[in-house]
Amino acid sequence: MIVPALVSVIPSPEQGVWFVGPFPVRAYAMCILAGIVVAIWITQRRLEKRGGQPGQALDVAVWAVPFGIVGGRLYHVISSPQAYFGEGGQPLNALKIWEGGLGIWGAVALGTVGAWIGCRRHGIRLLDYADAAAPGVVLAQAIGRWGNYFNNELFGSTTDLPWGLEIHCWDQGTGAAVICQGGSTNVLGTFHPTFLYESLWCLLVAVALVLVDRRFTLAKGQIFALYGMLYTIGRGLIEMLRTDEANYVLGLRLNVWTSVIVFAGSAFAFWRFGARSKEFPEGDSEDVPDEVPEGVPEDAPEDAPEGDGAMDRPAVGGPRRSQDSDPADPPVGS
Repeated sequence: MIVPALVSVIPSPEQGVWFVGPFPVRAYAMCILAGIVVAIWITQRRLEKRGGQPGQALDVAVWAVPFGIVGGRLYHVISSPQAYFGEGGQPLNALKIWEGGLGIWGAVALGTVGAWIGCRRHGIRLLDYADAAAPGVVLAQAIGRWGNYFNNELFGSTTDLPWGLEIHCWDQGTGAAVICQGGSTNVLGTFHPTFLYESLWCLLVAVALVLVDRRFTLAKGQIFALYGMLYTIGRGLIEMLRTDEANYVLGLRLNVWTSVIVFAGSAFAFWRFGARSKEFPEGDSEDVPDEVPEGVPEDAPEDAPEGDGAMDRPAVGGPRRSQDSDPADPPVGS
């Protein structure tokens, strides 16, 4: 009796773009958007537990997300310029974000700048927001990695392991598989699914951050710093499994060195936030926004009687609140 061989590979999609009339719907973009939505939702829930008000996560995300997308694309183009500005490169393709290519390092760096602007405009402590956002951000990364799956990209070396990923020869412009050059099939081979490794690692980091936040009393900013430390450990190791084109420095891929640098910076930040919390047990005035949130008159008297539209001064770092607001609602940053 002949027993048919079992197929033990992870299949990849042969198409990553669908059309609704003349409008393309790209799986890569949908994964990124899904991650953003989940991150905002999680951030809002966690921010409210830190004294935030409904809608504040979205208020800040309006600034953080565009900055993050621009930062992610800038890092990708700067760290891999050959495809755009090298021999035979297409400079205008640097603008085609939908074809893939967002570097998480640039996204977090410039996204933090956007978050800082949003926090100052809405009277929120940046470190409170960062700690609230950390699990959602890394979960968004886990979801976003599936965009690489639909694009048949970011895989490792060849493998015959049961979870090997079948990769197709791919036309990035059309978002679809094509017949491999000199062959009769569109299957390139079976490779390590490094996108999946990183997605699972990000899920573990998100769970770890939530558990640590519940179990231990950490200083402001330490959860976000811990996110930087944990993510870079996995990213650095997984990066060394990848075989896609990359620039090398002293024999290592550029992103491996970036992981080392970010880990070191995050570790220092974790220590510094902890040390500062001992020096200033009631909070550090350095993260207190000194600008009045939008919609609040700067000359509102602080000692005006009730009913005259006076505004109470909130706890340090929180937005000003009206006399008729619910007294049970704690100020941000409390």
